[in-house]
Amino acid sequence: MIGKIHMFRRALGWIVTLAIAYVVFIITLGVMQKQLMYFPDAAPFVPSEWALKELQPLRAKTEDGLTNTSWYVPPKKSDVFTIVFFQGNAGHLGYRNYKVRPWIDAGYGVLMVGYRGFGNPGKPSEEGIYNDARAAIVELRTRGVREKALVLYGESLGTGVAVQMATEFDASALILESPYTSIPDVGADRYPLVPVHLLMDDHYDSLSKIKDVHMPLLLLHGEKDQVVPVKFGRKLFAAANEPKQVEYVPEAGHNDVYNLRVQQLVLNFLAKLPTDPLLEINAPSSTDSKPTTTNH
Repeated sequence: MIGKIHMFRRALGWIVTLAIAYVVFIITLGVMQKQLMYFPDAAPFVPSEWALKELQPLRAKTEDGLTNTSWYVPPKKSDVFTIVFFQGNAGHLGYRNYKVRPWIDAGYGVLMVGYRGFGNPGKPSEEGIYNDARAAIVELRTRGVREKALVLYGESLGTGVAVQMATEFDASALILESPYTSIPDVGADRYPLVPVHLLMDDHYDSLSKIKDVHMPLLLLHGEKDQVVPVKFGRKLFAAANEPKQVEYVPEAGHNDVYNLRVQQLVLNFLAKLPTDPLLEINAPSSTDSKPTTTNH
């Protein structure tokens, strides 16, 4: 009898110890979630060092008072789109030069949006990055670039930013590379024993927003993606409105989905977009002297 009591107490001690360790682990995850989510590069982005010398700084003041720098090159012709690029959660914009270079060479305008904490003042957060993206687009509009002249391109974490901006701005198209339904969905899939949805502050809930996006969509996803499994891209695509197009790349993971074939697919998608809105907004009129004001 005494032996059984001893075993029971020992087992109970282990259970209590494991429970305490679990609670400490969960609290640590909650406290450190931003550090585990955003990985900016310490080195500054210098376009000329990444074969992107055409890009010039575009500074915009955010709603919460920061002045952040994005990078912009205008299109070579007035009837060509400007691609607004939202990067993922790591590194800096220079690591995406192989995506952007062909767009510039093809004559498209490019705006590479600079996030807070990624070579800019402030610390990254969902609402903060939305503010950064919004301010950069509004700054473009003050320079005479209309919303219909924009194509929104999001990469990984940036797909959530692109979807949010697509609900606010009347762009001509949306391109999503390796997207998710929401960040907590991906986290819960990877850590099923952790209450991710309760812990996370930044959700980037694209699935709940995609129904409000009404523009042509191109979705790209690697079928071997181990970071954001392709099932999340499939679910988001299924919920999206028409017209929509998808390319699941059999041989690609998360960071190598943008291969030469996908690059050509993106250029073909852009080339097929109707340019009538561009011709209309570039036609002379009495209302073209300054951009209209839109509340977002």
